[in-house]
Amino acid sequence: MAATAVAAGAGAAAGTESAEGPPGPAAALELWLNKATDPSLSEQDWSAIQNFCEQVNTNPNGPTHAPWLLAHKIQSPQEKEALYALTVLETCMNHCGEKFHSEVAKFRFLNELIKVLSPKYLGAWATEKVKGRVIEILFSWTVWFPEDIKIRDAYQMLKKQGIIKQDPKLPVDKILPPPSPWPKSSIFDADEEKSKLLTRLLKSTHPEDLQVAVPRVSLLVTSSF
Repeated sequence: MAATAVAAGAGAAAGTESAEGPPGPAAALELWLNKATDPSLSEQDWSAIQNFCEQVNTNPNGPTHAPWLLAHKIQSPQEKEALYALTVLETCMNHCGEKFHSEVAKFRFLNELIKVLSPKYLGAWATEKVKGRVIEILFSWTVWFPEDIKIRDAYQMLKKQGIIKQDPKLPVDKILPPPSPWPKSSIFDADEEKSKLLTRLLKSTHPEDLQVAVPRVSLLVTSSF
């Protein structure tokens, strides 16, 4: 029933878009999240994830609204939709800035993840794969974001209650959050390549390289605003 309602809502949103123009910021968030977590896809749509992250970053209410949209998807009875939503959540923690991060690190949101694990709530029917991913993400955050005390406390509480039996294994060479697998054409990759080229040109001892670098500095600074 819930899945049908979501699909109907998406259809209504699509109809509104064609009749009245592009969707507003809140509707755009839902639109891209629906695409990014579409359980009918055999592989996740990374361009939709990127667009969702961009909406979170550009919409003034994005950082506060997006976590609750994600929580609804993570609690979906459809395993693939829930797993896709967890990947979006993990990606947003890497790319959506401090405001989004601080919202996710609050007990109010963490409780929504705890519900997926707790047998008193959704843990009785959530699949082991989904619960395993929630545990993996929570544990990785305790490693990568040790300053977030509430995340650590929530994780330790789940261990004390016996809901988490043991810490999952994370790669030993990963000290910081791993970069998300954006498509190679991503704006993030493009900026990174520009920066690397600019650094090489500025460090060069050849005058002609410096002449190339100076206009590039101007272009890079201008394009960042």
